[in-house]
Amino acid sequence: MQELDDSTLLQEYVAHESEAAFAALVARHVNKVYSIALRHTRNPHHAEEITQAVFVVLARQAGKLGRRVILSGWLCRTAQLTALTFIRSETRRARREAEAFMEHPLHETETEVWPQIAPLLDAAMAGLSAADYHAVVLRFFDGKSMKEVGAALGASEAAAKMRVNRAVEKLRRFLARRGIVVPAAVLAATLTASSVQAAPATLAKLATTVALAQGPTAATSTTLIQGVLKIMAYTKLKMAIAAGVAVLLVTGTTAIVVEKISRPHPAATGPVTVQSSTSPGEANADHSYGPPGPRHLTSRPDPNARFANLTPEQRVHEARQHYPESVADLQKLTATPHQP
Repeated sequence: MQELDDSTLLQEYVAHESEAAFAALVARHVNKVYSIALRHTRNPHHAEEITQAVFVVLARQAGKLGRRVILSGWLCRTAQLTALTFIRSETRRARREAEAFMEHPLHETETEVWPQIAPLLDAAMAGLSAADYHAVVLRFFDGKSMKEVGAALGASEAAAKMRVNRAVEKLRRFLARRGIVVPAAVLAATLTASSVQAAPATLAKLATTVALAQGPTAATSTTLIQGVLKIMAYTKLKMAIAAGVAVLLVTGTTAIVVEKISRPHPAATGPVTVQSSTSPGEANADHSYGPPGPRHLTSRPDPNARFANLTPEQRVHEARQHYPESVADLQKLTATPHQP
């Protein structure tokens, strides 16, 4: 019998509140969620509590997830968010220990790769784009083939391979800036071997029971779940506002550009009156020099008057008719008349 995919199981749970479908999802993804929580807290009991909270959030948010959601990536991001929320709610001593562990310099005698990168892995992945993040989760956390990764992301196998390699390189550079120099091939092999640890045998069943009961078993979990839901709602609101502002900016800019291009400049329809006078040292109308004469107004037709009622396209066409068609025509137009 063919195994149902995440989307089908999720829709089955949403449509029919199928406990079997939800239990299958929990069993499939509990190890990933537990591993992320364990990396953040380094405490198995805290990791179990965080894992339960994540699947409670899934049960509450399942109806809002679209059919195209990549559930593995969504759960990993939710697990990371839940773990961070949990850490912030811990005592000051626990926070100081976590920060000291994250900032503690690595000893040169350490040879194992995983203990070095484990405390920084989720922070490194948080800097990836959504597509790169999902590619890493599918490839290294779920153990999918490149073909399966491409199918999940709507891309070809070759494109998926390029995306995974690029994401690993980004992770490698992130670690290198923090003093952990690991070749990309070694990093990929380490992620495959060590990024997911087995959760306790009873955790999947417990998480399913707690989630379907629509309520946690501990008071601290209630605070944790509410905090995660608020942060998720706030993040979605910020993204919606940012998208709306971008649309307004693009629309407004387009309207201004179109208006400036389409609005013709007004042109005078009558003759242009030019004020002229002669001053000492300037030539008179008969090209003789003498004392300045009185000011007088000279009226001459506006050369642009014929363009007044034309569209921009018609103006261009009209102007081109007066362009010289050859070098000889240009020389005739610019030649000075011979004076006898």
